[in-house]
Order: sequence, then C-alpha cells, then structure tokens
Amino acid sequence: MRTTNSQRGFTIIELMLVVVIIGVLAAVVLPSARQYAIRAKASEVMLAFTHCRTLISEVYQSGESPPGADNFGCESTDQVSQYVLSIHTKADGTIIVTLIGFNDLRVDTHDVTMSPLDFQGNHAIVGQSRITQWRCGSSLDGTTLSPLYLPGSCKGT
Repeated sequence: MRTTNSQRGFTIIELMLVVVIIGVLAAVVLPSARQYAIRAKASEVMLAFTHCRTLISEVYQSGESPPGADNFGCESTDQVSQYVLSIHTKADGTIIVTLIGFNDLRVDTHDVTMSPLDFQGNHAIVGQSRITQWRCGSSLDGTTLSPLYLPGSCKGT
C-alpha cells in the first residue's frame, strides 16, 4: 500500500491573479456606478422644473408683461425637496434650480437651468414669441453642474 502526501489548493500566483482581476473590475465599475447614482438623484431636478415651466408658459401664451425676476410665482428660497435647495427665475423666464443633499462637492450647491426658447432656438420674448422648446442644462444659461451628472433628459438641449 502506497501513501502520498500531496497537498491540494491554489498557488500564490493563482490567488494573486484573482486579486488583480477583482481590483481592475472595481476600478472600472465603481466610478461609473457613482456617476449613475448621482444622475438618478439629479433627475429629481426635472420635477422641480415642472411647476415653473407651466407658469412661465402661461405668461408667454397670455402675452402679459413679464413679471420680472423671481416673480413668476413658482420660486422658493426654502429647501424644496431632498435634492433641491432653491428655485429662482430670471426676468426672461429662465429657471434656476440649486442642488443640495448629494454629499458630493461636485454636485452640491451647483445650479441647473432651463430656458424658454422660440422656434428658432433663441430666448423667447414675452408678447412677441411663443415658447416652442426648452433648453435644459446649458452653460449658456448658467448651468454650473457638470454634464456628466445631468439627467438624460437635460443635456443642454
């Protein structure tokens, strides 16, 4: 009868290879997962725009004189929701939403804007043009949030 003292298991090279593969996957996946989480939270901004869009559209459709900055009736200086700190409007109807609650300095206290445009893509003028589209997330209007974190429906168009 013959006995062998063979040991079974993984070699150190095999274990190191597994650790390297896990490290590479983590380095690739984690940053994009954080980015998607921020974008999902930032999509709440679109809900904050809804009420203001309606009120501003009504002013443009009625042909009334513009009420001026922060006088459209939808503004708020108090925290509106978990991720929206405040809502302001410019005299031309551009809506400015300030973000908070992300615990990330790349997002907190940054602004996202939405501007009313006419059929040619210019800022609509109360009493002279109709709003045919809205431009969301454009740095031309004052958006300070990086395009990486803007919701898919708010990419500067």
